[in-house]
Amino acid sequence: MPEIESGGLSVIGPVREDNQDSIRLSDDEHPVGHGLLFAIADGMGGYAHGGMASTLALESFSSILASQNGSSITRTLQRGVEDANIRVYQKARQLDVGRMGTTLTAAYVIGDMLYLVHVGDSRAYLIRDGRAICLTEDHTTVGDMVRSKLISSDKIRTHAQRSVLTKSVGLDLFVQPDIIQQKLREGDRLILCSDGVWSVIEDEEFAQVASGASSVDEISQNLINLALHHHTDDNASVVVFHLRKLIPVSMEQDSRNPKITSWFQNLWKLVA
Repeated sequence: MPEIESGGLSVIGPVREDNQDSIRLSDDEHPVGHGLLFAIADGMGGYAHGGMASTLALESFSSILASQNGSSITRTLQRGVEDANIRVYQKARQLDVGRMGTTLTAAYVIGDMLYLVHVGDSRAYLIRDGRAICLTEDHTTVGDMVRSKLISSDKIRTHAQRSVLTKSVGLDLFVQPDIIQQKLREGDRLILCSDGVWSVIEDEEFAQVASGASSVDEISQNLINLALHHHTDDNASVVVFHLRKLIPVSMEQDSRNPKITSWFQNLWKLVA
């Protein structure tokens, strides 16, 4: 296992009546499967039971990783999202509360490799050499507009449709996550955050906060304080981890496009 210092913080914020965000940390003594898992989920406030959706999604996703049975890492991450998606979808039907949904951004560290799985508009930032690099793409209407070059990226935070999701966990029977692999270096810091944080903090400010703090707990607290200072109107949550020592491992031969047949087999087992 690599040596990783981790911390996180989640607050209601000044506007919301409840906190619909959920976070997940693991450490050297509590691995998940063959690696360390860090995750964040932001329940959708416009739908019923957003907090339940985010908690259930993280529990379901973590359970799949913990029971990894020889499948490739990327395939296991895909299965984790599929399971989380179906369980949130089914829970909404069981409770008869309409639609429930959540974002899900999870970082799984094995040796010196980061496997990042992402659905929605929470974000993952890599802090390296004094710079903040956003590793995720927003699955939102505005994110699509930026990728289509209809607007510039500096308009995202102030656009009226910034929070309109085009992809989430639990709203539909099918969801396809982004799965990203990133080689890590000792000294790297990773920040996962909900949109209640990044919407009011510029990318360069993430780097400044991370570089100016002595611990991950201090980074977490300073980011939350900064989001509150900038008058965030949403729940604010961060997960931070610092890679103090890495153990290189050989690259796994993964398939990036799991067969759709397997998806339907898993779906049938869950709903039968």
